[in-house]
Amino acid sequence: MVFSSVLFLFRFLPIFMMLYFLAPGRVKNLVLLIGSLIFYAWGEPVYVVLMLFSTVSDYIHGILIGPRRGTKAGKALLVSSVVINLLMLGFFKYADFLIQTINSIGGWDIPLLELGLPIGISFYTFQTMSYTIDVYRGEAKVQKNILDFAVFVTLFPQLIAGPIVKYRQVQDELYNRKFNICNISYGAKRFVLGLAKKVLLANNMGLIWTTVKGYDYGEMSMFTAWIGIAAYALQIYFDFAGYSDMAIGLGAVMGFSFPENFNYPYISKSVTEFWRRWHMTLSSWFKEYVYIPLGGNRKGLPRQILNIFIVWMLTGIWHGAGWNFVFWGLWFAAFLIIEKIFLKKWLSKLPGIVGHAYCLVVVLASWVLFELESVTAVGGYLSSMFGMGSGYLWDNRALYLCRENFVLLIIGILAATPIFAKPVKRLRESKAGYAMALYSLGEKVIPAVLLILSIAYVVEASYNPFLYFRF
Repeated sequence: MVFSSVLFLFRFLPIFMMLYFLAPGRVKNLVLLIGSLIFYAWGEPVYVVLMLFSTVSDYIHGILIGPRRGTKAGKALLVSSVVINLLMLGFFKYADFLIQTINSIGGWDIPLLELGLPIGISFYTFQTMSYTIDVYRGEAKVQKNILDFAVFVTLFPQLIAGPIVKYRQVQDELYNRKFNICNISYGAKRFVLGLAKKVLLANNMGLIWTTVKGYDYGEMSMFTAWIGIAAYALQIYFDFAGYSDMAIGLGAVMGFSFPENFNYPYISKSVTEFWRRWHMTLSSWFKEYVYIPLGGNRKGLPRQILNIFIVWMLTGIWHGAGWNFVFWGLWFAAFLIIEKIFLKKWLSKLPGIVGHAYCLVVVLASWVLFELESVTAVGGYLSSMFGMGSGYLWDNRALYLCRENFVLLIIGILAATPIFAKPVKRLRESKAGYAMALYSLGEKVIPAVLLILSIAYVVEASYNPFLYFRF
């Protein structure tokens, strides 16, 4: 069940919200748990058991770790929790990839397990691990009510694709949530904005990329290749940022404050800045639970470089079971290390447009590694991007793509920047009567128009994937 489906928008969500707001006090958590399990079971009925196992395992570990913080027994229990989570994640997500690798290297013929990937496993295992780690550190309270802990793990707004929520960020809201018209209004508008990003922008960008991806890369012009990967870059951004907006909006309606996940990453002037703006909750998780425990930048430059390398190899592996994801992570590790050593200082002395252009080239090239699985496909597409394919700068395909999608691409590019947000903020903060009236009108009319357009698309469209469901 995806947020941008008729089933979710017109059946599940209205019924759930009615029951949720009618339920008294503490019963809301029970309604939320049941609703979340139904939401997950709709697409993954078998793997609900796996999620419940993870929930019970880390609940028990938290109970046992709490009174043993700082002791050898507490540390052993923490290791037990982390190992169970990683084994579960590794088995279901990477077992077949590992078997394929062994077969290709050793020439063996070990049969694949052909396990389906449990939706959201990469997200909820990281969330439950953060709980036991924070309990051991004394940064989170021990949750003794298994129902409330299960609500944290299974929260359907962010269960499938984040944002990754740490237990300590919502531990108080599990008991005391504020319900008021301002939060509900904000949440509803945020949800509509995310829905519009997803169905009006991401899906249509995806259609462009699907077209270009189907071309022969050896015959592709340079301009066609750049149009295609730019469309994919906008698709994955609006797809994931749109989902995050919808999750944050639903959370606000229900009384939760989920962390922000994106902050206009494509305006970055360095790769370091890009990763402070893209999938911020994942970057924060790896920094807090991997990079800093490894020593961070406290043990000299050589150790810091090693730590960056480890973190980004793991980041690539987290995204998927494939060598392209490993190389994608190492691609970013290389540029982050180069920036750490000298490049970021050089960029700071140059005009901002130089850093911005450099960052965009690195990121767009990275999406080729991320999306195309074979070495041949990656090499062929990158060759076309940098003029070593057909040798043509542009061709009829490029002109056709521009003519048919010019307005969409311009809207997408502008919407990926704060160009619209800045004037809205100025209107909201203005004390002038006309500005306040214009803002008041806009905040009512624009969400309504976006909702109507989005629903019209959802009802009619057949192309409606969520890219991050496969991670």
